[in-house]
Amino acid sequence: MNRKFLLVALMMFATFGACSVMPRRAAGQRVDKDYLSSVEAEKIRDAETTNDRIKLFLTFAEDRLTKFQYELEHPSSNKHTEMLNYLMNSYIGCVDDAADLIQLGLEKQDNIRQGIDLMATKSKDFLEILKKYSASGPELEVYKDNLDDAVEGTEDALREAEKARKKAAPPPIRRKN
Repeated sequence: MNRKFLLVALMMFATFGACSVMPRRAAGQRVDKDYLSSVEAEKIRDAETTNDRIKLFLTFAEDRLTKFQYELEHPSSNKHTEMLNYLMNSYIGCVDDAADLIQLGLEKQDNIRQGIDLMATKSKDFLEILKKYSASGPELEVYKDNLDDAVEGTEDALREAEKARKKAAPPPIRRKN
């Protein structure tokens, strides 16, 4: 009788106890961004400055946009629609994270002028490509919602970069003696 009771108690603990423990354990763990590969996430963690992280996120965004263009020109035989939407969502995530880092850098008064300038330049280039697809992209109905979000997010990032240029501390001036 005791053995049966113990087995039932262990099974109940395994079922219900694990459920109550899992959320607490998961809440303390670091959640990785699902649109970054493990190598990219490692590069972000290893970057020494906010400026370097902004540059990395913009590089990753550019990579996603290039892959998106390639996928449109050379459709894969399976999961083509999912791939297009995944790449566009990944692009949006990278641009949003770069914009968030600019805000964080401004709050911390980091020297992020290079990152801000790169955001302004890249955002204009990205916007040009996105608007071209928005106007007459192949298979537009497949990824239109994500493309619209990407255009809006890129425009927001560009506006934020322009505002940040005014807020960022000016570069140091060297005086000649």
